[in-house]
Amino acid sequence: MSSILNTHNLSIGYSKKKKKIVVQSDLNLELKAGELVCLIGQNGCGKSTLLRTLAGLQKPLYGKVLVDNQELDKIRIHEKARKLALVLTEKVDIENATVADIVRMGRQPYCNWWGSLSEADYGIVNEAIEMVHLEAKADCHLNELSDGERQRVMIAKALAQDTPLILLDEPTAHLDLPNRVEIMLLLHKLAHRTGKSVVISTHELDMALQAADRIWLMTKTDGIECGVPEDLVLQGHFHEAFQSKSYYFNSANGNFSMNYPMTKKVWVEGDKTRMYWTLRALARAGYMVVEEAEVVIKITPECWIINAVELKSVEELLTKLEGVV
Repeated sequence: MSSILNTHNLSIGYSKKKKKIVVQSDLNLELKAGELVCLIGQNGCGKSTLLRTLAGLQKPLYGKVLVDNQELDKIRIHEKARKLALVLTEKVDIENATVADIVRMGRQPYCNWWGSLSEADYGIVNEAIEMVHLEAKADCHLNELSDGERQRVMIAKALAQDTPLILLDEPTAHLDLPNRVEIMLLLHKLAHRTGKSVVISTHELDMALQAADRIWLMTKTDGIECGVPEDLVLQGHFHEAFQSKSYYFNSANGNFSMNYPMTKKVWVEGDKTRMYWTLRALARAGYMVVEEAEVVIKITPECWIINAVELKSVEELLTKLEGVV
């Protein structure tokens, strides 16, 4: 696959009283066509600064950003609008604007001096609306839409802009779980279906691990680790990036687990399907699982067994353990 975006020894940050404040330095990134990349990291590590720099809203402190092998800061504004589209977190409120009106704005880089759209432009707008499944809402005003639908409108506008590169800053922020899942799945499908390169800055680590073709894992001190999600997990990069006294990254299931104080010991064996949820409940109640423990919990598809006593629920199990351990 060809590369649509590259950075060479890129340093990002901002200037304050003629002094350059570097947030990240020596970044050498590559983005391939048809690839969905999730940019993740803790707050304050520079994700938004990087995205704004890649979009040309902020100048690099040092180094270069190349889009289609051209230096971004040397591309004229009109041409830049044909190469990349940016979707920001902020809500867009334009009075009396319909879904179709907003999506048509994506065609501005291709309009003539009068700003009129051709028949082909209208076809691209309609296709973009269909791709985000909003054809039934095309004539609705923005204030009639849910937050999830509004976000899909802005994605459709970026699709109508028809650029090889789309950058999105926190596209699932402020959305409920069903809408967050839908947006991430939509962006994954669009990247693969259209061949466009999509970069998402997100805090949705669990969904990034499932949806991203590649992850840019940003830390505050060690730059960016790039790779396939599973490789970064297995190599321990997630554990290192998200270390905390309160929680840890569980490489076995890709979730964050809380560090509960555990003072009691049990051993668990049996049904794998119920095992995960049993271990969660035991950890919350302060039980560590060790092989030499005196109390053994046997899990079957129907029940939990302690000392030949069958228990029908996790709640019964926890109650029974109070009198045993």
